[in-house]
Amino acid sequence: MKRIIEVDPWKVVETSLHPEENRLAESLMSIGNGHMGMRGNFEETYTGETHEGTYIGGVYYPDKTRVGWWKNGYPEYFAKVLNAPNVTGIRVVVQNEELDLNTWNVMEFKRELDMRHGLLRRSFTAENGNGEHVQVNVTRFFSIAHPELVAIRYEVTPINFSGTISFQPFLNGDVRNEDANYDEDFWEPVHHEVSEQAGVLTMKTRKTEFEVSAAMRTAVDGGDVSIQAMDDQEEYIDNVMDVAVTEGQPVTFYKYVAVTQSRDYDSAELADKAQGFVTEAFEKGFDHLLQEHQGAWEKRWKKADVTVGGDAEAQQGIRYNIFQLYNTYTGDDPRLNIGPKGFTGEKYGGSTYWDTEAYCLPFYLGTADPAIARNLLIYRYNHLDQARANARKLGLEGALYPMVTMNGEESHNEWEITFEEIHRNGAIAHAIWNYTNYTGDTAYLADYGFEVLAELSRFWASRVNYNSRKDRYMILGVTGPNEYENNVNNNWYTNRIAAWTLEYTLGVALFLERQHGARYYELLDQLGLSSSEFDQWKDIISKMYYPYDEEAGVYLQQDGFLDKEIMPVADLEDKHLPLNQNWSWDRILRSCFIKQADVLQGLYFLNHKFSKEEKKRNYNFYEPMTVHESSLSPCVHSILAAELGYEEKAYEMYVRTARLDLDNYNNDTEDGLHITSMAGSWLSIVHGFAGMRVVDGTLHFNPMIPEAWKDYSFKINFRGHLLKITVTHDETLIEQEEGTPLQLVLNEETRTIEAPKVATP
Repeated sequence: MKRIIEVDPWKVVETSLHPEENRLAESLMSIGNGHMGMRGNFEETYTGETHEGTYIGGVYYPDKTRVGWWKNGYPEYFAKVLNAPNVTGIRVVVQNEELDLNTWNVMEFKRELDMRHGLLRRSFTAENGNGEHVQVNVTRFFSIAHPELVAIRYEVTPINFSGTISFQPFLNGDVRNEDANYDEDFWEPVHHEVSEQAGVLTMKTRKTEFEVSAAMRTAVDGGDVSIQAMDDQEEYIDNVMDVAVTEGQPVTFYKYVAVTQSRDYDSAELADKAQGFVTEAFEKGFDHLLQEHQGAWEKRWKKADVTVGGDAEAQQGIRYNIFQLYNTYTGDDPRLNIGPKGFTGEKYGGSTYWDTEAYCLPFYLGTADPAIARNLLIYRYNHLDQARANARKLGLEGALYPMVTMNGEESHNEWEITFEEIHRNGAIAHAIWNYTNYTGDTAYLADYGFEVLAELSRFWASRVNYNSRKDRYMILGVTGPNEYENNVNNNWYTNRIAAWTLEYTLGVALFLERQHGARYYELLDQLGLSSSEFDQWKDIISKMYYPYDEEAGVYLQQDGFLDKEIMPVADLEDKHLPLNQNWSWDRILRSCFIKQADVLQGLYFLNHKFSKEEKKRNYNFYEPMTVHESSLSPCVHSILAAELGYEEKAYEMYVRTARLDLDNYNNDTEDGLHITSMAGSWLSIVHGFAGMRVVDGTLHFNPMIPEAWKDYSFKINFRGHLLKITVTHDETLIEQEEGTPLQLVLNEETRTIEAPKVATP
């Protein structure tokens, strides 16, 4: 594969301009602060291949569904993360010729993402058609200390001339989504005003009526400045600022932008709020804002960093993924969730998939305050009524959470995904178990969790088919996690997670009856639950059908799986891969090849319920047939391989999940990063190589270390304890940085980790 970036433990560096891969580089250089973000676009004009993209958390549009054949139950719209107004743009005109790296002669170029400090930098030297050279240095950041703010420092040095450089900072609301189904303009103007070195633009989304205000202030250091013009249009405002420059003397242009939206402030005060924030930023100045921002990132890395010794590629991969996860989601706003592309692109449209519960929640459990993970669960609780309505549309009871959503409503329209990939309900239940098991916050079950679990269980009870001839319950017409199989009967993972959800819900009911009696009976009355309904769930649990092959000793992915021609991926010629770009859908569906972990997903989720031998037999059977054409696949395989002692395979799958985007494994990163799967690299180290589990409220570690690594370390927050775990080839060291003495299990032996020593004055 072609790599366009350098390997560096703290940076992503592109050392020359790659016009043919610029969209890929823009994805890789994406930056944000959990409130908003954007791709690594240039501030100045670029007429080459580019995808300009700025995105604001929670702002979306219900783009009318486009399908060839409408089916009853189809959602009427597909939620789209909106490409928002461009707030970073600065046209630069040198001696009456506009700077454009697509048409100028680029002599030197460097684009650098500084992950330690959350900065995007560029430097380049370019020559126009008249032979005039400029040297440019740009620094941009989305502040995590002040999430409404973006700050840009744009320094230009005229190398071989004196004359005029014009800076034209603008705010542009006339933007489009590349993925618009009907090429609609999703925005309309509300308010605009401009003054010397300042301006504000307010836009509103059609239909959803989200309002966004962007206010800018600018400043110039060096050279004489004159304001030549101010453009004031409904969807576009700018200043034209001419600067008299002297050969060899740099001139620095500053642009400060504040972005506010109507989800946070009343529409009537939106523009004033933005102007207030940007004025405060302007008065503080770039260096002060930068210091605050860098300090906030240093504080974040203190708890979230993972180190890998002796393997620079592995180190860069894990840090990059942690960096992009925190660019996307900070947990401060329970109305937000984690989209598959975050603030880096428009593909997959919606805000929330099952990826959040299956992959991201464990990462935030381990690296952040428990309130962050709790907010991810609250997000789903707040959408329970819509999940109930979703089940009603299918003629079923209980609640079916959407496959894709922005506001709780289903907004995905591929039948085999929307109506058949119902296993996502199991991920919601598992996330509740995961959260309470890890944090010990059982009060969540009484306050929120049981209500969700009960409705999930009702859905499963209404979705099963009872086969009286076999005295078994079956689930027909589904798509499991392996989306290269559609409309199958008795997908093992779906059946297993459904029965487990029923089992877990009954266990929670018993716990609440014993520990929260009054609340328990209040919930029974509120939900209309009865002992006969519980008895039905018990019957389903005891009689659930699980396809199994006695000869191979493996759980079958679904009925009829062994009717296929079974062969490993290794027997395919390279020209066939990736399958999704080279085979017809019909051929894929008839093959044995697996897009991502399916049976193995269940063995990972319900790890404690299966023996090591069961895991080994199923891993040995399914992994060779898996093409890993889902970004969610490698990490599960890495975790199970580490547990089974398959060091080489565990390392191979870790590298794939850690560097999926950096090395563009699936040849699709130009559309945006795979944000939700990035948590998989953390899981591969912490759950995989370190073998971390929580059993009956006690932390367990069973570490291994890849031969290629000298050591690795990470920190976890666990029930008021901040632990640092360091693994070498000779030992595992566990230190406590915050908390009281803690008992845990390391390599099957109980250890006590002492409280941190406090220096005496």
